[in-house]
Amino acid sequence: MIAILGGLGAAVSWAIGTLCSSRSSRMIGPASVLAWVMIIGFLVSIPSSVVSLQEGRTVSAAQVAGMLVNGVSYTAGLLLAYRALVIGRVSIVTPIVSTEGAGAALGSVVLGEALGIPTAIVLAVIAIGVVLASIDRRADEAVAGPGTDPDDPEGVVPVWTGPEPAARPAHHREDPAATRRSVLLAISAAVAFSIGLISSAHLGDTPISWILLSSRGAGLVLIAIPLVARRRLRLSRRAVPLVLVSGVLEVVGSAVYVTGAHVSAATAAVLGSQFAAIAAVSAFIFFGERLARIQVVGVSVVAIGVAALAIVRG
Repeated sequence: MIAILGGLGAAVSWAIGTLCSSRSSRMIGPASVLAWVMIIGFLVSIPSSVVSLQEGRTVSAAQVAGMLVNGVSYTAGLLLAYRALVIGRVSIVTPIVSTEGAGAALGSVVLGEALGIPTAIVLAVIAIGVVLASIDRRADEAVAGPGTDPDDPEGVVPVWTGPEPAARPAHHREDPAATRRSVLLAISAAVAFSIGLISSAHLGDTPISWILLSSRGAGLVLIAIPLVARRRLRLSRRAVPLVLVSGVLEVVGSAVYVTGAHVSAATAAVLGSQFAAIAAVSAFIFFGERLARIQVVGVSVVAIGVAALAIVRG
């Protein structure tokens, strides 16, 4: 039951966080969204980390190195995913990002792990699904002139002054070229996340609170502080609740997922990976996203493949 609750809790948390990030990234830019998510996540992770320190827990140099790699890859993955969500549909981006487990499996093969026939078949199916999801032959539908994105607030209030984000055409979500770019960004995000999965596999009994704190700390150093120094960290009134929800749920999702994985890694992985399906259905209901039939097939193949991979490798 703990594994089921952990997986479902992670899926719901990540799905809601992704939906919020897809909106806020178009309001203040993906870099600023990531910075705020990292700041909020870092603050949320501090209390549990302090408790672990008071318990006298220690880590080795190898574990510290692993946390650094995990933090950098996690930061890069989120930034790439947020950029993909700016120009692509949630219903396409999230299933591709959820193939991080497939990337980790391939990475393990590179590191010398044997690849079984069932795993190879599932990876091939996932690859086919990604290709199908990227196919968008619809013509551009310009419903408004350039620079009139309805999701952008009337007034973005910079926390530190800086140039406005570049204007985007209102039809950017209907552009086949934009779809292909978003797919490439989503694939890159999945690769970055998979590196984090591989590194986290070598963290041993490192307290989860330290892993969460270190990964958010990396984002703080690499993204938030440079934006502050360059006076480019932005925030708008409409984006405040969105980045708050994203920052908190990113931490909650990771924590409950690890808790469930300690009981049953396969169960937690299968259920947790379904955040992509939840996000895709929610985007259809709330954002009115529409996909071509072949894209629906591709997204479905990816979702099924991700679940099958978790079972095969579990």
